[in-house]
Amino acid sequence: MRASDRAYATLLDEIQSGALPPGAVLAEVEQATRLGVSRTPLREALGRLAADGLVEQASPRVTVVAGIDADDIRALFTVRRALEEMAARLAASTPDRSVFTNLAAEFAAAEPSDRADAYYALIGRFDAAIDAAVVNDYLTSALRTVRTHLVRVRRMARDNPVRLGESAREHELIASAIAAGDGELAAHATHVHLHNALTTILESLPEEQP
Repeated sequence: MRASDRAYATLLDEIQSGALPPGAVLAEVEQATRLGVSRTPLREALGRLAADGLVEQASPRVTVVAGIDADDIRALFTVRRALEEMAARLAASTPDRSVFTNLAAEFAAAEPSDRADAYYALIGRFDAAIDAAVVNDYLTSALRTVRTHLVRVRRMARDNPVRLGESAREHELIASAIAAGDGELAAHATHVHLHNALTTILESLPEEQP
């Protein structure tokens, strides 16, 4: 793996996990030393993160982790809703949908409140199955960009066991609808899931001080 790719992967994971919170300063010398790379690959990594919208320039010489607020989350879900509803509808028209039958059974048996990490891994496999089914590089590329930010947002609902259980049942319905070849039900179930997810995340945000 190239030094710039390694630096990018590490910083991306730290931003998505919250180890590098919004507003954290990414000083070039400090980060290059910490990551064991020279400043050139670090700058390449920061450039990629900037293109992802995960870091921004606070000043010409200062790079910080980008913030994310309620307006950002609403905007993200507007795009997510359009992309994921279309992807679910297209996936339901693919000839071989057996993988979704199996995924529906896994969601039905999931206990996300006890094993959140395993549950998010299951969602990752569901997303990968959707991408493989739609066979549209433009759509899957756009979805990857959304998911890059979504990892940060999902952490906000991670400690809500009731919501995680509801999410599992909603994913079960989406996967079952795709498996049955019912594109409209799959898209509608996706719409309901995203509405509920957005509502929970916005309710979990701390109230802004006047």
